[in-house]
Amino acid sequence: MTQRGRKSAASLAVISSSGIATIRRPSPPAELSDEQAHEWVQVVNRLSADWFPRETHGMLAQYCRHVVSARRVAQLITLAESAGEFDVREYELLLRMQEREGRALSSLATRMRMSQQATVHPEKARKPSAVSKPWDAG
Repeated sequence: MTQRGRKSAASLAVISSSGIATIRRPSPPAELSDEQAHEWVQVVNRLSADWFPRETHGMLAQYCRHVVSARRVAQLITLAESAGEFDVREYELLLRMQEREGRALSSLATRMRMSQQATVHPEKARKPSAVSKPWDAG
């Protein structure tokens, strides 16, 4: 039997357990290496639990692969720079690889709304100051 009359504020403040849905953070796919899986966990834990719906997991996995690849290329560039003989062709190839990895990372991060560009709202972006410049005074 239900209580007659108005409900108290205390009874309205209680949340029933049936109304709470638990959102789990996605686990890294099995095909990722340990280093790539670690990157996955770092990214997923940085953002809200519902940030990555199932349809974005492929892009996130590829993003993690590119992060690790970019790290490897950076290590190779460091080795090439510190080597006794400097091979310009090898160095140029490594720089191209680095640029390609950077573009892929940027594209994926923007598509998953993880980059600063994707998260800054235009209305909150820094506006030009209204203060006049001394050379504009006339």
